[in-house]
Amino acid sequence: MVAQTEVSPDGQKENKTKKTEEAVKATEEVKVESPKVETKVKIVKPSREVAIVNGFSLGISTKHSSHIGKMIYTKPIDRAIEMLELVLKKKMAVPMTALEIPHKKRSLLPGLVGGAGRFPANASKEIIHLLKQLKANCESGNVENPVITLFVANIASRPFRKDRTRAKRTHIHIEARDKTKLVKKKK
Repeated sequence: MVAQTEVSPDGQKENKTKKTEEAVKATEEVKVESPKVETKVKIVKPSREVAIVNGFSLGISTKHSSHIGKMIYTKPIDRAIEMLELVLKKKMAVPMTALEIPHKKRSLLPGLVGGAGRFPANASKEIIHLLKQLKANCESGNVENPVITLFVANIASRPFRKDRTRAKRTHIHIEARDKTKLVKKKK
């Protein structure tokens, strides 16, 4: 094909393509050989049941991660991110049992019902990053109304530092599923 530029009477340039004689003959031959059948194909992305994100060897506390997991379990991803941003601003505490926080039997904030709590900033930042990745995985996998259905925090291998102390490391596994497709367990 050969592209040419022509000027219209209005003074504007128009691009028109001219087919060479060989291209015209090739298209005519194809039209004669095959019957004209129009089919429209709609490409539909397969929807997945679950979206997963993993964080390996993150430099955060396993204890803080597990308590954050208890807090955001069964919450929508957007709500979980909002809650952790409130933890970073110290507007909302992550509830922890009395065994983790000694001598504090009451809540830190009036809105928090239950035992004591803390504001784990490093763990919140890392988990917010993972939740944003999980949200993107839900969008690419066509998971509608995602809800966090699994949060696992495991101890990872702990490397030595300069002064022969051990560093904190945690593996995190988060899964989200469609809220409407969840099957409730019978009691």
